[in-house]
Amino acid sequence: MTAHTHTPAGRGASGPAILVATGLALLAAAVQPAEAQRPAPGSEAAAYVAVDVDAVALQGVTLLDGTGAPAARDQTIVIEGTRITAVGAAGDVAIPDGAQVMDLDGHTVMPGMVGLHNHLFYMAAGGRMHPMSYTGQRLYLGSGVTTIRTTGSLATYAELNLKDEIERGLQPGPRIHITAPYMTGNESLNIMTRFRSPEQARRFVRYWAAEGATWLKAYTTISGEDLAAAIDEAHKMGLKVTGHLCSISFIEAVELGIDNIEHGLRTNSDYVPDKVKDECPADLWDHAEAVDVEGPEVAATFDAMIENGVAMTSTMAVYELFVQGRPTRDARTLAAMAPSVREDYLAAKAQIDEIGRPEAGFLNAMAYEKAFHDAGGVLASGVDPTGNGGALAGYGDQRNYELFIEAGFSPEEAVQVLSANGARVLGVFEDLGTVEAGKIADLVVMRGDLTADPAVVREVTIVFKDGIGYDSPAMLNDVNGRVGIN
Repeated sequence: MTAHTHTPAGRGASGPAILVATGLALLAAAVQPAEAQRPAPGSEAAAYVAVDVDAVALQGVTLLDGTGAPAARDQTIVIEGTRITAVGAAGDVAIPDGAQVMDLDGHTVMPGMVGLHNHLFYMAAGGRMHPMSYTGQRLYLGSGVTTIRTTGSLATYAELNLKDEIERGLQPGPRIHITAPYMTGNESLNIMTRFRSPEQARRFVRYWAAEGATWLKAYTTISGEDLAAAIDEAHKMGLKVTGHLCSISFIEAVELGIDNIEHGLRTNSDYVPDKVKDECPADLWDHAEAVDVEGPEVAATFDAMIENGVAMTSTMAVYELFVQGRPTRDARTLAAMAPSVREDYLAAKAQIDEIGRPEAGFLNAMAYEKAFHDAGGVLASGVDPTGNGGALAGYGDQRNYELFIEAGFSPEEAVQVLSANGARVLGVFEDLGTVEAGKIADLVVMRGDLTADPAVVREVTIVFKDGIGYDSPAMLNDVNGRVGIN
């Protein structure tokens, strides 16, 4: 990869009305392109800058542009300021005077990934939870994830503060769409909000809307009555709602007006015979693994979701960790872990390989997501860095690409799921999610041909965000030995 400079020749309202107006204003701000998140001089973000020029042209790349169009070879991408201004075949694109030209023959470019289930906390083996105050933002951006939705928070104010620091150019990291703390019922985890009435649900929504959250997340034991109240209040305030469901099935959630559903087959109680209303079946995974993904019950779920515009978020990278014999000892992941975290993870993984869940159910869950996509559903993805600690921020997003290919998606389809579809769900597709002229310049440069080898998704060299190129290897190197500590 070489670079050189190219110079071609020759208010009057009160009460609820104020709250509704405030919520709508927050939503409008959330879906508008933010001010360019430029690194502040001398900041932690500035330490990773590799390209910061008025204009840059990336030449000779294989492009997967996120639209679903076939991969294009020998392409030139021109970035001026924060935007992509031209994309096309070599020789067909005019390069601006004085632009830096990067010769990237043998590289692939894709849009910056948009992670729809990308926490800013990490759960290690044994259930230990740690806010990712240092490693998370570096792992995401360094891996090519330029936008995330937190999808349930552990320390919401810490996440709001990190979002602010990134927007001010002090910290490196992705754009962040904040989800409020989890909403649940009789859940044992004390980090979650346990609803006891619809009135409490509405109050919760109003509070977090005022604090800056733009999404809410329901969790496994929430009641239908409380979820209905939360959704209704959220929509009045201009917020959206997703859910890791169980007590409420996918079809029931669609009927309540939910906007997005997480995790896919293994959280859907639509297929449990004699399911009790508002109760989470203890054997949900067993039922899911036996589901016929081509059967009428699944078709009914998909029809309901698609007809009502409800997206599904895939998180295969975290579910893979619980399956016997799967390749979940990635050297980069192990190097990133703090030594004690690594030791615990390897012990847990050895136990799972011996007594974990069989692979057939995991493959069925993958087929479920492929069938939803093929039926016309909007499938997005995220890593969910929880489970037993093996799905790290960023690295797990990359692993999702490999799993989509294993599930039968084409490279073009997989990239679209990772980028454009997430942007659509977040309401930012006008500016993000594809590599096209006029879009914000968020893109990922990888060494190798991603269409020929899925593992190339791990070979990131530079990540552009807002037209600034960041040194991915340097950023990722700085997290080694720190995951599980900070």
